[in-house]
Amino acid sequence: MSARTTLATAAARALANSPRPTNHRPLLVVPTALLILLYFVFEGQPHTFQKIGAPLCGLFPFIIMFLVTSIAMLRERTTGTLERLMTLPVAKADILFGYGVAFGMLAGVQAVIVCTVGFLVLGLEAAHGAWLVGLLAVANALLGMALGLCVSAFARTEFQAVQFMPALIFPQMLLCGLFVPRDEMAGWLHTLSWLLPLTYAYEALARATTPAHLGGRCRGRDSCSRLTVASLGLGALTLQRRTP
Repeated sequence: MSARTTLATAAARALANSPRPTNHRPLLVVPTALLILLYFVFEGQPHTFQKIGAPLCGLFPFIIMFLVTSIAMLRERTTGTLERLMTLPVAKADILFGYGVAFGMLAGVQAVIVCTVGFLVLGLEAAHGAWLVGLLAVANALLGMALGLCVSAFARTEFQAVQFMPALIFPQMLLCGLFVPRDEMAGWLHTLSWLLPLTYAYEALARATTPAHLGGRCRGRDSCSRLTVASLGLGALTLQRRTP
């Protein structure tokens, strides 16, 4: 794996998308629009909006990037773009991490926008600073992007890729602790939640948004970082020289 090749691949993907900037507008607007909708849903319950809305600033980028990246990467595979790249003398990891850097830049912009609106416009608060939630939102967006790149290898059509959302993301939303504390769930669900990436993403956000002591290390943050790298590595193993 070469850093130079990885950055070259990322630049190529960014340039390939640059003539169509309007394609990225929904990606940047949808999470913010959902947060604003949630604000009005809980207009009479500001405490509930604070409890749910602050962590969602970091979870929305994860969800959106997972869906968009899995479909975009599948299209790269089925249209032959990825196959042409793999005819070049580059490693699989260079290609996938290059895609990761390109999508990651977009993920970072998305996370910054939703956090800016949430904390500066809608009045959300974080005990340890909105900047920390913003950093975690970027990290979670990268994790969603990495998982999307990984699972795209297991889909043959865009319809199949979309089905990964209810199959993989919705259960994680229910079990991560956002709506019900995990300690109050059935024992087997509590055990299952430890195996889900979104659990660690939410754990880090919950620590950042509550007055409890943050501690020297954040297990959720560290786990998200390791899962992001592991997902990209697993995705590299699934790349094939010939598109199925």
